[in-house]
Amino acid sequence: MADMKAVSDKQTIYLTATGRRSELLMPAGSLEKLKVAILYGADAVYMGTPDMSLRTKSSVTLEDVIEGVEFAHARGKRVYLTLNLFSHNKDINKLDEYIETVRKVNPDGLIVADPGVFMFVKEKAPELELHVSTQANICSWQSVKFWQDIGAKLAVLGREVSYEELTEIREKCPDIKLEAFVHGSMCMTYSGRCLLSNFMAERGANQGACANSCRWGYKVHIRLKDGTLKELELSEEEMDKFEFFLEEDYRQGELMPLEEDARGSYILNSRDLCIMPKLDDYLKIGVDSLKVEGRGKSAYYAGMVARAYRMAIDDWYDDPDNWNPKKYLDELTAVPNRGYTLAFHEGRLTNYSHAYDDNQNIGDYEYAGQIVEVRDDAFIVDIKNKLTKGEVLEFMSPYQQDPMMIRMYEFEDIRSGETVEVVQPGKKPQIRIPFSLFHEENLENLKKNFPVMTILRKERPLTQDQWDRMKVDYEVRMMEAGLGKESTYEKRAEQLRTSIKDRSKDRKLKTPRMGTEGCCGKGCNGCMIFWNDPIYEKARMLLKQKKQGEMFDRDMKEDLTLSDQSIEQVSAAE
Repeated sequence: MADMKAVSDKQTIYLTATGRRSELLMPAGSLEKLKVAILYGADAVYMGTPDMSLRTKSSVTLEDVIEGVEFAHARGKRVYLTLNLFSHNKDINKLDEYIETVRKVNPDGLIVADPGVFMFVKEKAPELELHVSTQANICSWQSVKFWQDIGAKLAVLGREVSYEELTEIREKCPDIKLEAFVHGSMCMTYSGRCLLSNFMAERGANQGACANSCRWGYKVHIRLKDGTLKELELSEEEMDKFEFFLEEDYRQGELMPLEEDARGSYILNSRDLCIMPKLDDYLKIGVDSLKVEGRGKSAYYAGMVARAYRMAIDDWYDDPDNWNPKKYLDELTAVPNRGYTLAFHEGRLTNYSHAYDDNQNIGDYEYAGQIVEVRDDAFIVDIKNKLTKGEVLEFMSPYQQDPMMIRMYEFEDIRSGETVEVVQPGKKPQIRIPFSLFHEENLENLKKNFPVMTILRKERPLTQDQWDRMKVDYEVRMMEAGLGKESTYEKRAEQLRTSIKDRSKDRKLKTPRMGTEGCCGKGCNGCMIFWNDPIYEKARMLLKQKKQGEMFDRDMKEDLTLSDQSIEQVSAAE
């Protein structure tokens, strides 16, 4: 039962319905993603089989489900299976066999949306704990009570529920577990009840085959009095003059009327949900399960998002009064995203929740590789993206907050035995990274803190329009936090529109670097320039005051390197 508990003189929190800490619930679109999510801190995962859950492209087999549940339970973690499709008559005959299979698998909960399926499972397998899917559109405490009264143990709330409503639901429904989305893609329709995909691509969104039609590029057309049609760029002056139509890029001549009412427009490209700036609100009121969307995303996404939320949740429970979301949010911006929004947290969506100019998934880091074996003297790493000499690899430990970095000048191909300067990911290569390269690290800590399945990342070079998009994304977060300026946002948005028109293929990295001979000044393992060149003597002194990997402040950059005279003095002293 949800009770109040004082954690300090400054604030009071509600315990969850179970009395446990809020759980971090991660998606498991494959067995690998399940294991990665659990390694990086998930308390629970949700997964399903292709024919009976809303993810028809899922690569999960029955054997994977069985192995995944055993893997999770052996580590004290929970697994919820999805049965959240809206059933047609053809689906009913499968239910008996499916339920018998589920019984053998022994999950910790079954996620259901269809009331008929809910009652079927309740009658046939009363021992299974039933969770009500977000597809059931639960947006009020009255709806929660309805499902609780007929046997539900957990209610997944719709993304449309505001924080104020969520707080009231928690107060009025203290004895049922509540689950809320905190991160991931958002459908532009009411809790995913989309017909656009069916209309545009004959792919049923509520049968797990969404074509993401809301993400496609559209043009607005107007019909003039003489009957001719023209493409139009919208402005405030023109909004009241014309009747508007949408034309999808690859369906020229197929026009759809565009209307808007008090709830907003109906064909939109939403930014991704990210509650991290307000995560303490959810923890404070005792939301039982904090859910991340993304069964179709990569293992890199599963690991890095789980890692950021795990750190944030644990740090809040350790010290709620001094909790600050910035460092965790910085980690999430490194994961490809469409720009983040708080969405319905404050109530109605604002125009900042939608990305009108760009729908790319952008992050300033990318998946470099994954440790597949830890030997006595080296890591064996699967390569996921192209590596070139001079690049810095960041080892993202599941157990420590700071990444470990190493600068690589060459790569040892484990299969051919050759040493190369470039590694292409096409043939699924593996490289050997000997422990001797980590001259700043303790050998035992290396083996303990970087186990098999540890993720490696590297900086991703971006084009100018991509950097401008990230600046817009930052301003959106500032505006939603009440710290931004409309004029700054508009300036950034205009810069983005200009750079999109002038889109080039030139790419640059986030940190200052000049190829193999340069140095980013972060003190990476193996960076011979940083650790040995006299020019970086002052930088090495400054690094003692900072953590490895922490960027130098702007005002330090000019003073990072010594003058020629100072270099001569250092050399003479040596």
